[in-house]
Amino acid sequence: MQSESFFMPQINWQGILGLAYKTLAKPSSSVETFFDSLVEQQKIPNIFSMQMCGAGLPTTGIGTNGGSLVMGGIEPSLYSGDIWYTPITEEWYYQVEVLKFEVGGLNLNLDCTEYNSDKAIVDSGTTLLRLPEKVFNALVEGIIATSLIENFNNEFWTGLQLACWEKTAEPWAYFPDLSIYLRDVNASESFRLTIKPQLYIQSVITSRDDLNCYRFGISPSSNALVIGATVMEGFYVIFDREEKRVGFAVSKCAEVNGVAVSEISGPFSTQHISSNCIASNPFREPIMWIISYALMTFCGIVLLVLVVLLLLPNRRHSSDPEVVNDESSLVRHRWK
Repeated sequence: MQSESFFMPQINWQGILGLAYKTLAKPSSSVETFFDSLVEQQKIPNIFSMQMCGAGLPTTGIGTNGGSLVMGGIEPSLYSGDIWYTPITEEWYYQVEVLKFEVGGLNLNLDCTEYNSDKAIVDSGTTLLRLPEKVFNALVEGIIATSLIENFNNEFWTGLQLACWEKTAEPWAYFPDLSIYLRDVNASESFRLTIKPQLYIQSVITSRDDLNCYRFGISPSSNALVIGATVMEGFYVIFDREEKRVGFAVSKCAEVNGVAVSEISGPFSTQHISSNCIASNPFREPIMWIISYALMTFCGIVLLVLVVLLLLPNRRHSSDPEVVNDESSLVRHRWK
């Protein structure tokens, strides 16, 4: 599969194949999704998996990215070691439960609900690792505290500026590993995804011939933690819809100069972590949206009726012109 000029101007088609659940289908969830249709018509297992390659390669340019998408199964030749599974907590996006973050082996020490505010999802369509503001700020502080670089420009962390080094330098050695803990299918255990700096300090092609430049592959988010391509390039990821779980294994293409840039380890006890790190949000459910819209519509109609009644001229006429009707008096006094 190949593509050119991915974001073509003045066309309505995005060129993105959505593989999430039908809850997110447009214009409504009644539309059968591509993958649901494929499972139904071709009788394949309700599972797909992907390998995203590109670790250590420039984020722009021709021929810098590749990978594999397997519909209906798992391809053992694309990964090494065991597959670790985390439950899909809600079937809309591929929502999972993040328990902990570490920078250079040091816990960020945030309440686990901060990592799942208002959701934590696995999404190959998102380029970066996106973190809620509070988590992002804590992570950047942790990287600054553990890196070997002094007085780093703040605009690098916000994505407004690149960081450049001489061609002979290896800047990845200056930065710490990052680790994400996910709840295991055995709820009393967790496992750890670790990415090396080669995955989040990302090479960028520029016009400079004398320098190698890099961007920060992590950004703040206002509404979700998104495990995007920054992390997924280190792993072979299995979306097992049949068993309602997402699996991770070390990708065989996650190497830079022959060195692996990702690791998985576990299991770890969740004894000192909350049994539920996901804050409930009833307005995610479509039925709750319908009820809320109905209530707002009803309230709007009632308000409109009251306004109309208030503005209607008083049609009562007393036989005695000197006697003022009580209701009319109230209206008059209100509008004085």
